[in-house]
Amino acid sequence: MARVAGTNIPNEKRVEVGLTYIYGIGTTSSKKILSQLKIDANTRVKDLTEDDLASLREYIDKNYKVEADLSRTVTSNIKRLKDIKAYRGLRHSAGLPVRGQRTKTNARTKRGKRVTVGSGRKKAAAKT
Repeated sequence: MARVAGTNIPNEKRVEVGLTYIYGIGTTSSKKILSQLKIDANTRVKDLTEDDLASLREYIDKNYKVEADLSRTVTSNIKRLKDIKAYRGLRHSAGLPVRGQRTKTNARTKRGKRVTVGSGRKKAAAKT
């Protein structure tokens, strides 16, 4: 397995897909990186030369914020929003959707599984 930016990239994947295993690099970034380095996107990770891997590591380290650095930045941004009591920060604190989605229905991903309360009527006794 090739190791780039502290992440193992599977050997059997195409390089274009393999780079997306790195936190902070998606499909678009992956294509851009490969075009800059003039590496064919269809080559498998196992077929890359050591020079290609070295250039990939160097380019990503120099031009992209990935893995721990990126997650640390995101966490500090959210903490800053909470500290200044911005609306978005309050939504993060409350565990609600931040970007204006509705919450009356939907929002299950953010709020978790909820059991709704019924009408309060007791169920009729079963017939014997």
